[in-house]
Amino acid sequence: MERLVIHKPSPDAGRLPNLSDYDATRGYFSWDLARAWLNGLPAGGVNIAHEAVDRHLPQRADQPALRVIHQDESVSTYTYGRLAEDTARFANVLRSLGVSAGERVFSLLGRRYETFVVCLGTLKNRSVSSQLFTAYGPDPICQRLQIGDARVLVTTRALYRRKIAASRSRLPMLEHVLIVDDDGDVETLGFGRALDAEPPAFDIPATDPEDMALLHFTSGTTGTPKGAVHVHDAVVAHYATGLYALDLHQGDVFWCTADPGWVTGTSYGIVAPLTHGVTVVVDEGEFDSERWWRTLAREHVSIWYTAPTALRMLMTGSGSPRAEHDLSALRFIASVGEPLNPEAVIWGQDVLGLPVHDNWWQTETGGIMIANFAGCDLKPGSMGRPLPGIDAALVAIDDDGEPVIADGEAQLVSSPEETGILALRPGWPSMFRDYLHESDRYRACFKGGWYLTGDLAQRDAGGWYWFVGRGDDVIKSAGHLIGPFEVESALLEHAAVAEAGVVGKPDPLAGAIVKAFVTLQEPYEPTDALRLELIGFARKKLGAAVAPREIEFVSHLPHTESGKILRRVLKEAP
Repeated sequence: MERLVIHKPSPDAGRLPNLSDYDATRGYFSWDLARAWLNGLPAGGVNIAHEAVDRHLPQRADQPALRVIHQDESVSTYTYGRLAEDTARFANVLRSLGVSAGERVFSLLGRRYETFVVCLGTLKNRSVSSQLFTAYGPDPICQRLQIGDARVLVTTRALYRRKIAASRSRLPMLEHVLIVDDDGDVETLGFGRALDAEPPAFDIPATDPEDMALLHFTSGTTGTPKGAVHVHDAVVAHYATGLYALDLHQGDVFWCTADPGWVTGTSYGIVAPLTHGVTVVVDEGEFDSERWWRTLAREHVSIWYTAPTALRMLMTGSGSPRAEHDLSALRFIASVGEPLNPEAVIWGQDVLGLPVHDNWWQTETGGIMIANFAGCDLKPGSMGRPLPGIDAALVAIDDDGEPVIADGEAQLVSSPEETGILALRPGWPSMFRDYLHESDRYRACFKGGWYLTGDLAQRDAGGWYWFVGRGDDVIKSAGHLIGPFEVESALLEHAAVAEAGVVGKPDPLAGAIVKAFVTLQEPYEPTDALRLELIGFARKKLGAAVAPREIEFVSHLPHTESGKILRRVLKEAP
């Protein structure tokens, strides 16, 4: 199949990219080499927070680490020195509360300065950091806090009242809730007051690279959300992928638009750019095309990492961004969250003067695995090629879509453009180490010597990978991964619902929206009023980002012989 190629920029087109000779770099690269790029803890081992903040002192103490854009578009700047002090204070807060290594500290804050303080301060204390998506409803939040055995939660007063307070009795391990925007009460503690009471220095204890550091949640098609466990050694991959896939250089201003409640917002909104000592832009506001163009121009953003949904929304706007805004600082655009259609890549080239570089990874991989690189040819619509240090392949599938394993070895696809299960050879530093409390589910991800991603893909003769589809039914909507089982379970709590089947319906902006097929209990009748009631019911429980946008009433749902809902058939419904 003939596919468009955008050729790599010439060497004199500006700053030389970090990866320009792909084959040569893959030839000499090793993860041990990447570990040598970081400096390790004075006390021994490796700690993500040390590599992201403290190792930059004193050389960059006065350099801006974060530029936070508030709702009114005023800007607050925080230096690496300030971030080091505040994260040390929070580590001391945790120590004073008796929170120890390995215990889980959650934040429900969104894009704001305190999220960085909580995440990195937690890691300094060798506790485990987990960020929650603020658009979730009370039930998904409570469920994740339960799975994670949350000991501490940091949030705002409004979010606590709306999404936590009523569930507090179901969270016996949650001993401490810190509120960032007031002084606390009988149930909570004041975050600012607690921080001010502690010294701005903290000696990070020796940290085993395999110590649990980050807990990211991902959803499957059945069962509860899974808590993917990542370790401190993941920072090696965060740094290397920031170098190669995002082309970070000293002096860059970096903007990742992802919410920290998703793995992208932590791995590439917090960790990777800070390990490179660049300035990170954080926007507290929601998407607004003109606001985004102003931010890119005013903050002189040079590296922009965003999502296909946002790009598609920007593509629908009128005007000429480069004529109306000074975007001359921008030199590299990357996208993640769902496959990027070729039109968006070409739109970037035509409208912004820069193509959009797609890349691929998962919550479980912890970092970018396949990418289109700044210094290499780009094929619009392709996921790209594997990162140095990443061994990728396609595992053959049988007629039932199952991987072909013979004598304990996975059978690999060899011919170009044949579809197989995208697989990665285990061993990269940011590979997840377990599903918390669900080790059997974790082990099931590895077969025949490979980690099976569950995604179907093709590989062309040049080694570029092309996404085909999910091997399961996870819905990707506006960059969010949504498990149908979670939505179905919420709908079933309504007295009118007998059964529910949830699928993703293609949508030109969001990629997919959540659609539910519902059968009703007697004596309920399928009316527009009931449809609106069910949507409102689901939104209250799950949040607008997860709840179904459409509900179709049906007399029955298709099932397998074992009783499972055939979502594949529902997807094919007109």
